[in-house]
Parts: sequence; C-alpha cells; structure tokens
Amino acid sequence: MARFLIVEARFYDHLNDMLIAGARAALEAAGHAAEILTVPGALELPGAIAAAAETGRYDGFVALGVVIRGETYHFEIVAGESARGIMALTMDGIPVGNGILTVENEAQAVVRADPAQLNKGAGAAEAAMTLLAIREKFS
Repeated sequence: MARFLIVEARFYDHLNDMLIAGARAALEAAGHAAEILTVPGALELPGAIAAAAETGRYDGFVALGVVIRGETYHFEIVAGESARGIMALTMDGIPVGNGILTVENEAQAVVRADPAQLNKGAGAAEAAMTLLAIREKFS
C-alpha cells in the first residue's frame, strides 16, 4: 500500500468535491491510502507538493484544482505556471498526477470533474500511480 497526498486548490467547492471523489476512489480501489491538503489556489500546488515530498511521508501526489478563463490574462499565468511547476516536480522524480482543469467555463469543468462523466480526478490519481510504478521500476 502506497501513501498518496491529494493536494487541492480549493476555489470552486462543488467542482473540487467531484475531483477529490474521483481521485480518492481510484486510489482506494488500488489499495492505497490518501490524505488531503488544501491550498488557496493553483499557483500554490507545486510548492505545497514540494514541501510535502521533502518529508518522505508520501509515495505520490495528486494535484487537483480548477482554473476557469476570465476576462484577464491571469488565466494564462495561472494555467501555465501551475502546469510548469507540476512538470518540474515530475522531472525531479516526484510522482505527481496533474488534475488541474483549465477550462473556458464552468460547464466544461463539470463534465471533466464529474466522476460519472470524464472523471479527471481519477485520471490524475491513475497518472500518479503509474509514475510511482515507473519510479519503483527504475530504482
């Protein structure tokens, strides 16, 4: 049994709840334990994961959040920089599944977050489990 930390950028409660439900179900179905840590926004996800990884208490991580395009350039910064931060962590060998939804509107987010539809929370958990298995294969 591996220990995973689900790190969520809680901004849209109802969407995050769906993402967490999907991620948690996928991890538990595979026999793994999961804890949840909440951060203010998507930009804080990589830093929180890096800090948690340093403790050695977790085998893998699932980053969850929702970024919906608004009227300003802020969307591009948050979407791009949070993805860049997650990618940097994975390049350092930290198994992170990226479940940060970057969408045009709430309707798109619902379809992607809902466990009965695209279930991107589960997809992020599955990616984290796969990256952990790859790391273990080569260590």
